[in-house]
Amino acid sequence: MPLSLRPKVRQILEIAIYVRDVAQAADFYDRIFNFPDLMRNDRVVAYDAGAGTVLLLFKRGATLQDLVLPGGTIPHHDGSGPAHFCFAVDPEQLDAWETYLAGQNVAIEARMHWDLGGASLYFRDPDSHLIELGTPGIWRTF
Repeated sequence: MPLSLRPKVRQILEIAIYVRDVAQAADFYDRIFNFPDLMRNDRVVAYDAGAGTVLLLFKRGATLQDLVLPGGTIPHHDGSGPAHFCFAVDPEQLDAWETYLAGQNVAIEARMHWDLGGASLYFRDPDSHLIELGTPGIWRTF
């Protein structure tokens, strides 16, 4: 198929991370981000992470079998080890985030100032996933 006819991806719709304890992870994400719930049970929490994106917290090992639902089948998946993802924030909010996180006893692991003018803060969740808060100017696309 010629490149000009290749279908296009619009955006990333969801990011999944795998956690030891769904309730503990949800407590952290509720406390730090207060995202609206889309779904919550013992196996998965789905959050509306803004701008048409969904953050999924799956219980590690709970998705190792295909899940057959009335509308079709979700193939098995899982992951281990710390993942990394970045939430977009406005530049004028980055200092407020740093102050807020300090008040929540969340340690900032690193800070970065990017060549294109963006800045990032890095911290970890209870499963050691690396969370980044990034401003425009990290990538040419943002």
